Amino acid sequence: MTAKSDVSWTSRIVLSTARFWLTLRHPALIVRFVRRLGYLPNPAEPRSYHERLLWRKIVDRNPLFVTLTDKLAAKTHIHNACPDLKLPATLWAGSDPAAIPPALLAGDVVVKVNHGCEMNMFVTDGRPDRDAIVYRTSRWLKRRFGVRNGEWAYWPIVPAVFVEQRLALSGGTIATDIKVHVCSGVISHVWVEDKQASLSLLFDREANPLPGRDPDYPREDQALPVNARLIDYVRQAISIAPAIAGDLDYIRIDFLVTDDCLYAGEIAVYSAAGYATWTNPAIVREIERCWRLDQSAFLRRRHSGAVRLYAEALSARCQSDTRNR
Repeated sequence: MTAKSDVSWTSRIVLSTARFWLTLRHPALIVRFVRRLGYLPNPAEPRSYHERLLWRKIVDRNPLFVTLTDKLAAKTHIHNACPDLKLPATLWAGSDPAAIPPALLAGDVVVKVNHGCEMNMFVTDGRPDRDAIVYRTSRWLKRRFGVRNGEWAYWPIVPAVFVEQRLALSGGTIATDIKVHVCSGVISHVWVEDKQASLSLLFDREANPLPGRDPDYPREDQALPVNARLIDYVRQAISIAPAIAGDLDYIRIDFLVTDDCLYAGEIAVYSAAGYATWTNPAIVREIERCWRLDQSAFLRRRHSGAVRLYAEALSARCQSDTRNR
């Protein structure tokens, strides 16, 4: 029996109607998806990894995503979930960058805003100077991040600027970042980067190195060398990440690597804005196998009207897929 025969004609009609409606409602995201990934997605009945992230953007409006996306609120979430895990210290936070105490900007710190990605400024020995920091962060605070790629969880965040402890990361010796992909408590894979050396490596849930490359450092000569400290840190991250992820259907938990210990990093609701690719197709297949949409916040909530019909039809599709694996 095929998966399709397990789903009623009524559910199929509902899912087809939802696909038509969601495609018309979000044409810019659909066009961008096609341009980036090369195929027309089904935003109502997602099967592929990338379709599921698109579905998350336009359908699954889990309020927790806003907390996890807010860089300051995420720190509180991480501390509550794992009190023993170290976090880079927040030295100051506020809405006006001109109010940052001058003494904080005289040393080595990181200046960030909480409502977007790639808006970080690394300060070394007081450089860049205070005026440059205030000017740039003021511009960042006026920006509404995530609009282009439909990453709605950024939009409700109240923008703030904060000054954070600058860690001495172990680039060149171990790594700088460990990113753990978690689906309902199950690790799909781990992505390790050394941003200082432009190297990376992929691992499975048992901390075994995997073949293939990641989107940041795709060449085979950019493979990160394996050593005992790296394996130990990957195992630590694997053991810690599920507690932070909780019962979320899919999330990426990031860690920062120092010579002394792991520190909590960020939480990615929309990993790589939903467009990440790997040269090893097994990576995506494993995420798709582990990522159960029936565990999503949307399908665990009660709905009414047309949304209820859609949720019931999608749940039936998910149950059919589970039975026919």
